[in-house]
Amino acid sequence: MKIGLYFGSFNPVHTGHLIIANHILNETDLEKIWFVVSPQNPFKPANGLLNEYDRLHLVRTAVEDDNRIKASDIEFNLPKPSYTVDTLAYLGEKYPEHEFSIIMGSDSFQNLHKWKNHEVIIKRYPVYVYMRPGFEIVNTIKADLKIVDAPLLQISATQIRTLIKEGKSIRYMVTQKVQDEIERGGYYKK
Repeated sequence: MKIGLYFGSFNPVHTGHLIIANHILNETDLEKIWFVVSPQNPFKPANGLLNEYDRLHLVRTAVEDDNRIKASDIEFNLPKPSYTVDTLAYLGEKYPEHEFSIIMGSDSFQNLHKWKNHEVIIKRYPVYVYMRPGFEIVNTIKADLKIVDAPLLQISATQIRTLIKEGKSIRYMVTQKVQDEIERGGYYKK
């Protein structure tokens, strides 16, 4: 099976992530997408992150009605911080029957050359890239690149966290079930 791996902190998961995943499933030959919740991204400070199990719960809540999309905790049992090359090697051993690809925004793609063993990643895995405003797609590293013309939404997890702290509505920015879980858990209030 062809599976796209959508890595992220998902702090929190929002409708922008879901719309991109749905678009990629509709417009490419990928059969499923796994949202790989990263406990700790080596490029981001850990102090602003909601607990990884709470973030995983929110992703599971967001995708529970769509059997094409799965929330993955695969990196929870790997050394931290999480390095994509290590996760890919582990997944290849655990699921040799699947063909994995990577999904990322053009902002992340611009930094791919800084990733641990990025040469191995681009040699072995196709990369599906969607545009993020202000980040051109320039393939100087010669990745097996598949550019996806996904809808552009000006939604960010940072913006959502700020709205929650300010006591403002996040309606429509996250699914109703995710909003209910954020409110129930009191997430991102402080």
